[in-house]
Amino acid sequence: MRKTLDYNSLRSFLLNFSNAIMEKKDYLTELDAACGDGDFGVNMYLGFKRVYESIEKLNGNDVGNLFEIVGKTILSSVGGASGPVFGILFIEAGKAVKGKNEVTLDELATMFKNALEKIRLRGGAKVGDKTLIDALEPAVNALITASHKKEDIYTALKIAAESARVGSESTKNLVAKQGKARYLGEQSIGHLDPGAEVIRILFEELLVTYQSFCLKNN
Repeated sequence: MRKTLDYNSLRSFLLNFSNAIMEKKDYLTELDAACGDGDFGVNMYLGFKRVYESIEKLNGNDVGNLFEIVGKTILSSVGGASGPVFGILFIEAGKAVKGKNEVTLDELATMFKNALEKIRLRGGAKVGDKTLIDALEPAVNALITASHKKEDIYTALKIAAESARVGSESTKNLVAKQGKARYLGEQSIGHLDPGAEVIRILFEELLVTYQSFCLKNN
């Protein structure tokens, strides 16, 4: 079993993730319409269409540069409050592995830990506020714990994906404390947070890519 994720596998992940977000446009729009402006799905679709186009023809081997390109593309093409948040996620992840052509589990954990810290610093959200943090923080903690335990990447990604899923699902029973949804108060209960669902999809696609790409290319 491979001990690293190389440039090609991470590029494949980003293409798969972009496709998944585009395919979920209506679903994400429906989630956002319940507590927000209802434009989240369209904004993410347009942004990740650009992301897909940007990296589809990209030739290189720098994982950090790859993630930074994704982040900058999101910043320039995703409208609303989502663009800066998801842009920061990928830019900060990329900065952590600048110049690397593959990443270990330790480095992967650092990528997402740095992204989480920057997002929290920018917006002040914490677990329980009904935001993407409810899915991202548990997933990051799972990667960090797995890294400390010297788990293999496959095991770590399975745990992280499950942690993100559980975290996203938890937002259904939370009162929104951030964004426009906070004005709804208890009326926001009963709806999943669309940003948290994007994080769930991200870690699911990372796991699936490892299974389909890395395990077959040992």
